[in-house]
Amino acid sequence: MKIYHSPPMVLALSLCLLLVSCDSFPSRDSETVEQTALFDGETLGGWYTDIPDADDGAEVAPSFVARDGLLVSQGNPQGHLITQDSYSNYQLVVEYRWAGPPGNCGVLVHASTPRRLYEMFPQSIECQLFDGNAGDFWCIGENIEVDNMTLRRGNPDAWGVEENHRRRILNLTDDSENPPGEWNQMVIQCRDDNIVVWVNGDLVNHGYNCTARSGQIAIQAEGAIVEFRRLDLSALPAEETTAAE
Repeated sequence: MKIYHSPPMVLALSLCLLLVSCDSFPSRDSETVEQTALFDGETLGGWYTDIPDADDGAEVAPSFVARDGLLVSQGNPQGHLITQDSYSNYQLVVEYRWAGPPGNCGVLVHASTPRRLYEMFPQSIECQLFDGNAGDFWCIGENIEVDNMTLRRGNPDAWGVEENHRRRILNLTDDSENPPGEWNQMVIQCRDDNIVVWVNGDLVNHGYNCTARSGQIAIQAEGAIVEFRRLDLSALPAEETTAAE
């Protein structure tokens, strides 16, 4: 049974809204087209790194490597691996696992201005991989809305997209991730101003009215070692959708 972040009095309403939201959006597989692998299994071709500790030519250990057919975020030095190209209206399939003690990482979509936040994070919407919180949204210079916004984001007076604002939007489930060390699949659909996220087949977030509709894709190095065996992109047709009232 799913454990939702909503308190008991609003649980039924939350479930109804979730079902309506699911019905208003197509299935993950029904309309995808040919997939493009963003990782070729051997190199980091098509990506570049932004690692603050490497500024001015400083010699640091690589934060990201291709090893044994996997793309590995080594956690440190912290920074980002960013696609050279920008994308819109797509589905991204990510398969990942914690290669050591689980911790923090994320997949950023609609990334643009580098180091927008804390002189580290590019402007984007983060789809969280943090152990136990997969599917949370984090607003990084961009904004997005969800149903039950106050319950999932807290006091509206503190909402914002800059430093020291309430930028986290809780996901919908607490039990969608596999145990540390096992592979997880995250599917992210970005269509127009909607972002929808599944983890291991469970719908874990659906945001709309996003302030960005296109951008680069980035992977974080944020302290924990994460292995990726699949990063596949499929184009989706643009289609305006309306979130549940």
